[in-house]
Amino acid sequence: MRRSIIAAALTAVAIAVLGWGTTGTAIAAASPGPGTVATGYSHTCAVRGDGSLWCWGSNESGQLGDGTPSGHSTPARVGDATTWAAVDAGTSFNCAVRTDGSLWCWGSNRRGQLGDGTTTDRNTPVQVGTATTWARVSAGDSHTCAVRTDGTLWCWGFNRLGQLGVGLDVYYATSPVQVGTATTWSNVTTGFAHTCATRTDGTLWCWGDSTTGQLGIGILSYTAVPAQVGTATTWTGVTAGYAFTCAVRSDGTLWCWGENGYGQLGATTTYQTTPMRVGDGTTWAAVGASFNTTCATRTDHTLWCWGNNMAGQLADGTTVNRYAPTLVGTATTWTNSFDVAYHACAARTDGSLWCWGYNPAGQVGDGTTVNRTAPAPVDLPA
Repeated sequence: MRRSIIAAALTAVAIAVLGWGTTGTAIAAASPGPGTVATGYSHTCAVRGDGSLWCWGSNESGQLGDGTPSGHSTPARVGDATTWAAVDAGTSFNCAVRTDGSLWCWGSNRRGQLGDGTTTDRNTPVQVGTATTWARVSAGDSHTCAVRTDGTLWCWGFNRLGQLGVGLDVYYATSPVQVGTATTWSNVTTGFAHTCATRTDGTLWCWGDSTTGQLGIGILSYTAVPAQVGTATTWTGVTAGYAFTCAVRSDGTLWCWGENGYGQLGATTTYQTTPMRVGDGTTWAAVGASFNTTCATRTDHTLWCWGNNMAGQLADGTTVNRYAPTLVGTATTWTNSFDVAYHACAARTDGSLWCWGYNPAGQVGDGTTVNRTAPAPVDLPA
């Protein structure tokens, strides 16, 4: 669940991403490329610089997309296409956009989250409708949302708590349904049962479950249609965890709200129903969250993680939960292409991909099933 790793609009610093990367082209901190690595509960998928798609880890619902029921502890290629642009992982499914603007999903589909009109699991990618105007997608636990190039927003899957943003008349939708009539949506992120999205005017909107304050609108219940978070018009990116949310503003500040049992808000406070600033830093570039862990990059290309650390997903060499951002090693070459669940993966500027954390299904991709408390390189077949 998640997640949309989006950078703040800061001074543009070009980052060459090769090998494991967006498409081998440069991306700027002010306008990051789409997500190229995605972590689900027990699997990982990534798009290489050549446009090929690879997945590894658990495969009980077909989420590796290779047409088999078998898991893999090292990367396995998904088909032979070289036109994949971005991928996002839900708990046990994935969705990905191709360079032609088509959208594809696969894996668990019990609540219609694949958007193919059925509730049948798929072990290979299936196209979502026939549209070729999909720009970005976010896969949650049992629902999915995506933005089209015309600025419209669409959601599908489970809707018990209004996470689709279309009211409560629909319990689940097996095909995309439009959220309102606005044509100014820019990015979207899906949590366990809530959704948040930014608009081109810099406003932030959330809907769905808010029983721990994860919508940031001051309530402990739910709303089934988009509600604006405060009045700020400087939000540039947002990421939804299991029952919390974090977002960055154009001034480089970082804000979190919702449930905080593991310190995932970056503080020792209890749950928060409105945005709370994380520290006093003004150099945050991108943030990603899932389950009860948060990671973020700064403009100096350092990587920081905090929250739940039960399996070493904070990469600080321990399994101690952290209530404040904790530096991942000493590297200053991390890109904005990263993702975190109970395990985490991140790309560096040299094109290498590194993973760590929970690994019983081989989701770290290092050929073992041993948990990693520090980053381990992922070796991709040539």
